[in-house]
Amino acid sequence: MANKLPQIFTGSKICIICEGDEEYEYLEKLISLDVWSKNYCFQLENAEGNGNIPARYQDKFQNGSYDLVLIFCDTDKKPYEQYVDIKRKISEFHGVENAADHVVIYGNPCTMQIIIEHWDDVVLGSHKKKKNAPIIFNLTGIEGYKGRADQRQELFSRITKENYQEMQERIKCLPSDDEVEGSTNFGKFIEYFSMDDSKWIQIINKALEE
Repeated sequence: MANKLPQIFTGSKICIICEGDEEYEYLEKLISLDVWSKNYCFQLENAEGNGNIPARYQDKFQNGSYDLVLIFCDTDKKPYEQYVDIKRKISEFHGVENAADHVVIYGNPCTMQIIIEHWDDVVLGSHKKKKNAPIIFNLTGIEGYKGRADQRQELFSRITKENYQEMQERIKCLPSDDEVEGSTNFGKFIEYFSMDDSKWIQIINKALEE
């Protein structure tokens, strides 16, 4: 029997720079659910902290191996100094005002604002895990959530294709202003990821050049 040649992926390659473990593992789970178009190949990069994001983004963008490079992070606590600094550095890198608005996926006040929508309509008022732990417990049964590796594993094991669809509908109702608590632009991006037509990638890249 003749050896089969390996299939060559001909779609769009997207790199997503993740702020930390929670963002990385959450996207990893969604990718494993196979809920997005097969026309995209996603590579995740764990920046291991907000402060490392701009340098990682520049490196991946200049590498030229990807059709698009995105960032996934939270807004941290007010006055969002780290988040604002990330956006400023990304826009300065491209030399385009508000360039970061096209490539930064965010959750305010934290990424948990997106994750928790898999189970219910919730508007978080704090990024503090201690304050959000009772909410997570009521919806998932995970006690004293502190973001430990075992707790993240348990949390993400409860994400399914069914509650992904529920999350997708719920976040449509959240505001998209990143200065507003309980807001996110995640819905826009997962809608893109579900499209077979990749013209949206060209539109974003063009906006980074203008």
